[in-house]
Amino acid sequence: MDLSLVSVILPTFNRGYCLKECIASVLNQSACELIVVNDGSTDETDKILEDFANIKVIHLPKNQGVSYARNRGIEEAKGSLICFLDSDDLWQKGKLEAQLKWMQKDSECQAIYTDEVWIRNGVRVNPMFKHRKYSGNIFKQCLPLCIVSPSSVMLRKSLLNKVGGFDESMPVCEDYDLWLRIALHYPFKFLNEKLIIKRGGHKDQLSRKYWGMDRWRVYALDKLLRCNDLNPEKREWVKETLVEKSTVLIQGFEKRGKSEQAAFYKNLLATYCSDAGR
Repeated sequence: MDLSLVSVILPTFNRGYCLKECIASVLNQSACELIVVNDGSTDETDKILEDFANIKVIHLPKNQGVSYARNRGIEEAKGSLICFLDSDDLWQKGKLEAQLKWMQKDSECQAIYTDEVWIRNGVRVNPMFKHRKYSGNIFKQCLPLCIVSPSSVMLRKSLLNKVGGFDESMPVCEDYDLWLRIALHYPFKFLNEKLIIKRGGHKDQLSRKYWGMDRWRVYALDKLLRCNDLNPEKREWVKETLVEKSTVLIQGFEKRGKSEQAAFYKNLLATYCSDAGR
């Protein structure tokens, strides 16, 4: 099994407190190309990376966000298969081998992701039903929220060349946006093995840094509706999800007296719904 086919992109920003363990979980796999993108860190990240001689490091002069960092890593990747690992997550031993086995078995498979263990503030927790994973054509299941963890996925680089990389204008939900663009045309294989550990609850988690995450999901949905790739059924699914999320945002903004922001989403609804604002 040739894991030299795999390039692993690991973006990091001021995660020196957990970076070494994260890198070790990759090196604990069989040999692969590991590219760490240091996204302008100002902590001890540089010093930590000096201890690892057999990995490629891209140093960005300033923090430009996880989408830019991942895209830079993809540009430098030599492998035909791409994996991502967030610097606060960990891989279980055998993660890459299990996915590569499937990719080599099915040459048509473009994307495969795994199940995960969730740790919050050091305590294992169980995902809710809404986080359930699916295999096959998962476009509809991806609309409510992001069910594919970046740390769990393996993609063919040729697929990214077709659909494009991460949207660098999005500070969060950039993974939600990419999975929708992929799932619109390609099935995902779900490998029902808990091969990654997702660690959350820390203060620098992006989902805690940016409030109103659905603002960015609505942005991604609006992009889809403006393209010509949706058949009538999928267009209706996307529109229904956009209306639902925009309605909640409008209610939240109005409750807080933010009429200008509420008006933006009312206007967006009016673009797609003749009865918006009733």
